[in-house]
Amino acid sequence: MNRIEEVLIALRRVIRATDLHSKHLAKTTGLTAPQILLLQTIRDKGELTIGEIAQCMSLSQATVTTILDRLEKRKLVYRERSKEDKRKVHAHLNPEAIETLKNAPPPLQDQFTRQFGNLQKWEQTMIISALQRIAQMMDAQDLDASPVLDTGNLDKQAEPAEK
Repeated sequence: MNRIEEVLIALRRVIRATDLHSKHLAKTTGLTAPQILLLQTIRDKGELTIGEIAQCMSLSQATVTTILDRLEKRKLVYRERSKEDKRKVHAHLNPEAIETLKNAPPPLQDQFTRQFGNLQKWEQTMIISALQRIAQMMDAQDLDASPVLDTGNLDKQAEPAEK
């Protein structure tokens, strides 16, 4: 096997692992990785506005709003206008969301983050550099992306969980 094949196989494995994990999340919870990350953000940070959630997740407010709309339809979150400042709207978890998070498998990026953090600084720098070069080689360096391991649009609907 030549070096080009090795690189393409490694890329394919990363894409496939991401896709398989996304499907596993959808099958077990009916949620996408970004939806679970949004619920975790609200759980971990407390009362947040949509803008604050967007900032924490490195997503646009429009994307966060779309994800919240879907979660609200499923009665996992609700929004409430601030009592102190009526211009602000805060997102809150419903008890069902807390239960869903307890039973949800961890997002793929949690495992990656933990293992990446255990690497030496020089190893981290090499990985970042290589991935940035690969993105450039694929003319993808200017694509909008957030630090969420998932495939496709981040505000997509998950397939319903099997009962």
